[in-house]
Parts: sequence; C-alpha cells; structure tokens
Amino acid sequence: MRCAIWALAALGLVACGGGASSAAGGAGGGEPGGAGMTGTSGAGGAASGAGGASGAAGGSSCAPAPDLGVRYVGRVDGCNAAGARYAWPGSGFVGRFSGTGLSVKLTDSGNYHTVLIDGQLAPTLVTSGAKSYPLAADLADGEHTFEVYRRTEASFGVTLVEGFDVTGGQLLNPRPPPARRIEIVGDSISCGYGNEGTAPCTFSAETENNYLAYGSVLARSLQAESSTIAISGKGVIYNYGGSKVLPLPVVYDTTFPDDRKHPWSFESQADAVIVNLGTNDFSGTTDPTDQLFTDTYTTFLAHLRSVYPSAFILCTVGPMLSGADLDKARADIAAAVDARKTAGDERVKAYSMTTPNPAPACDYHPNLMTHAAMAAELEAELRTDLGW
Repeated sequence: MRCAIWALAALGLVACGGGASSAAGGAGGGEPGGAGMTGTSGAGGAASGAGGASGAAGGSSCAPAPDLGVRYVGRVDGCNAAGARYAWPGSGFVGRFSGTGLSVKLTDSGNYHTVLIDGQLAPTLVTSGAKSYPLAADLADGEHTFEVYRRTEASFGVTLVEGFDVTGGQLLNPRPPPARRIEIVGDSISCGYGNEGTAPCTFSAETENNYLAYGSVLARSLQAESSTIAISGKGVIYNYGGSKVLPLPVVYDTTFPDDRKHPWSFESQADAVIVNLGTNDFSGTTDPTDQLFTDTYTTFLAHLRSVYPSAFILCTVGPMLSGADLDKARADIAAAVDARKTAGDERVKAYSMTTPNPAPACDYHPNLMTHAAMAAELEAELRTDLGW
C-alpha cells in the first residue's frame, strides 16, 4: 500500500486544501464546491494525501455503523456516536417493518433522497435540519419494505441517520444484500449531475439524481447493489479548470471526501468496478501528457486491485468528450490497462463507450435518457465479460 502512496506523491497528486473551480463544459461544471472538498490534514504529507491507500492497509479508525435495524448501502460508518453517517451519492439504507407508517430521524440539510416503499417510488425526501422525517403513513397494516438512497453528492454534507419510529408495529430484520455488488468510480457524470434539469440550466441539488444515473440503473438491471464513488469536477490528475488539488484517486479510499482521517475499510468486496474518469483531465486548456496520465491511471488501477483482489475492472470514459480529446483519453486509458495486463492483471479491460450525448441536460451533462442508454450499453458489456 505504501508504494501506491509514494507513486501518487511522485506524480504530484498529493495535495490538500480547496477544490477546483467549475464552469459549464467539463464533467462537473457549475457546481459550487463540487469539485473540491477541503482536506483534513493541513499541508499534508504523502501518506495522508494519498487517501485510501492508508485505509486499505489499516482499515477504518471508526466503529462500524451502528445496528439501527436496517442494512446500509454504500460507505457508511459509525464515527459519529449519534448514528450512522454517509455522504457519497447513492448511499443509504434499506429495511422492513410491520405496521402502518415509518419515520426516520436524520441530521441532514439540503440533500435529496429517493424513497421507495414496497418497491414503489414515494415522494422525494428533502432534508432541512435535524428532525424526524416521515417515509410512509396510512399504509395497510402488515409487512412493508423501505429503501432510501441519497440522490445528491458529497459536497452537500454528511447525512446522519439516528433512528426510526414505526407506527403500529416494529422494524423487522432486513433482507440480505444482493449476491452481486458493483462500484462506480467517476466524476459528475457518475454522480448524475444535472440529469433531471432542462437545458439551459446549471447545477443544483434538485436536478441531481444519482438513483437515475447510469451506474445505479445498471446495478438494478443486473440485480446488483451499487456503490458510487464520484465527485463533480474530479479527474485522474487535473480537475475541471486545471486544478491538481485532490483529484479522485487521492480521495478514493475515504469514507467521506473531506475526512481523510477515517478511511474506508473495504471489507465489502465489489464483483465489478467501472471507472469512468478522464473527462475533466482532457476538457481544459492544459491536458496531461500521455505518459503522466497513463502512469497515474496505471497506479490507480494497481491500487484498485489491491483493495479488490478479485473484481473485474472495466475502464471507460464518456459521453461528454469528443474528437481529439476523446481519442487521447481512450488511448491513454488503453495504455494503462495494457500496463496492468503486462504486470499480470488479467481482470481489467479498456472499453470504448459509444453512447452519444445528443440532448444534454444541465451544463452539457447527460440527461436521463442518455444515462439509461449508457446503462444498457454497459450492461451488455458486463454480461458478456462476466457471464451474468
């Protein structure tokens, strides 16, 4: 793990402080703060700046998420003694209860959450502080299921789950997780940035819906659980606007992007990892050299293999780049994959996604139809690669 840290430091990727500025056009344009979460380690040495490499070696320094009678989805921990906390898009919880209604006590503000009751979409939960939020009411007395997934990304702060109140009954043991697990690693495209907006529009929490982003749609089609590790504006080396502060590989191993003191443990193993990075690296006026991008991407793939020894890793980019920028990104990704194969890793593959972006939503990002098409294309590829 230390070699991964040193390699990132040598490539100039260990940094702390604020994030890249955003403007329309990149994979993260328009979101205030979305491209950069402030680090917790001050001026930062290589070990802390590399983020998750230390997490894989030592595990999380926090207690596990408390048993509140639900099953958690995504990266959730118990660092706050008051409950279970999470921030990555798509994270949440699922469970069962008997009774006629259910509410959840959250400390959360300004986030949007998808809610499903008995498999059917319920009104979106919009948080506005620490209080009890109703999830369901006036149901037929009996057994019911519930699912809550965060639509918005980590820049909107931490969600803290403190407990549940059941009307006329009690929580029941949650169902076991799906047999398959997929992780999506990316930027604003993978977050679902602006996918519910109608152009012209810029970023807002209201228009970001990770539940309908391609990775979440893909996972449901494959009957898999998904975990999305993505931040608007992030790149492999250059964030949108040319900043090299905290690119995605540096914060990858965190439970929360702005808290690198408490890395993720990786006890839950992914069966497949989809990496969709590179759009922001090649969307500005300063692109990385082929050698720098390939070497950094190769190092990141080696780290992914260290935390997921058996996972199939599919590397792609799209659908916002075009022309020479797209050709360069694809070629460099393919070169990194070839380097990993030469090193003996046979479960990694470069894939040229072809889904176009004909009718962009906010800030040129893919709309819901494009996300659905991306999911369908990647589903066909994964079914072929994995026999699912």
